[in-house]
Amino acid sequence: MEREEEETPFLGLLDILHESCNLVLHRRKIFLQISLFMILPLCFVYLAQIEISEIMFKEMMHNEFMLNSSPQGTQLRTRISNMLTTEWAAFMFFKVSYFFFFILLGLLSTSTVVYTIACIYAGNHISFMKVMSVVPKVWKRLSLTFLWSFIIVFAYNMMSLVVLILGVILFWSKPIVGTVLLFGFPLLYLSGFFYITILWHLASVISVLEESYGLNALSKSQILIKGRMGIITEVFLVLGLSFFGIEHLFKFLVMFRYIGVGCRIGVGILCLILLSISVLFGLVGQTITYFICKSYHQENIDKLSLADRLDAYFGEYVPLKSDEVQLEDYEV
Repeated sequence: MEREEEETPFLGLLDILHESCNLVLHRRKIFLQISLFMILPLCFVYLAQIEISEIMFKEMMHNEFMLNSSPQGTQLRTRISNMLTTEWAAFMFFKVSYFFFFILLGLLSTSTVVYTIACIYAGNHISFMKVMSVVPKVWKRLSLTFLWSFIIVFAYNMMSLVVLILGVILFWSKPIVGTVLLFGFPLLYLSGFFYITILWHLASVISVLEESYGLNALSKSQILIKGRMGIITEVFLVLGLSFFGIEHLFKFLVMFRYIGVGCRIGVGILCLILLSISVLFGLVGQTITYFICKSYHQENIDKLSLADRLDAYFGEYVPLKSDEVQLEDYEV
């Protein structure tokens, strides 16, 4: 399939989904390998931690109830209290370990998919081993971009909490203003959080393909989305809703035990496969969105320069300059 350069900036949601399907289907071998070795473990870890966290939390809540029910000063209460302390420590250790492992797999998956798509657009030969040899060279840059994104999200949450507390204190006695704050604040918060998420995802692509990373990549992504915020919002909403839809299907049917053990195992495997597909298309979609934004700002792709820069990964690491990452006609 061919896509002319002048059409690229104006691709819609269905066009982007169609391009994503074409890329995955025409290069299904490499994407299947990436899915099996990167994305599938990522999704397995994500779903497994949901189940394990629920089991651990229920046990802690049971022991909390037993602690409140036991008489003061008894050995039973002391034993339950010590057990709760150990369980909470184990729970926090599990959550922190999961977070770092999940982020590691997420960054590895992002770098492999982004580099693979760039090689396809540039017409470079691509193989799974070739992609994996590049990952260590871009992982540090991607990690710094994530770290700055995490800091920004943390600061945003703290500021939002302060604003919420001040709003409650100042307008608690004013029912009309309080009602507007109650319903308006969550919408404003979610809009801001969604905007930061979009910046982070595009900055991740920039960190792999360009010389910018960290705050510079986030600033560059803020420039790129100007004029294309509508279609970007549509893409990320659809991909995000599919992800959370599969997650809640897993929680409803597998975790809450509305069906038998055999059916729960089958549904769990189905959710794992669907979630892996959703993540793969999410990574492909965000990369295509990056190329669309570049083309919209008339930063056209020079395929020869892109190919040379991608090959440079196998020598000394040379990131792509922003004015060299441009999109010409491509053929899948």
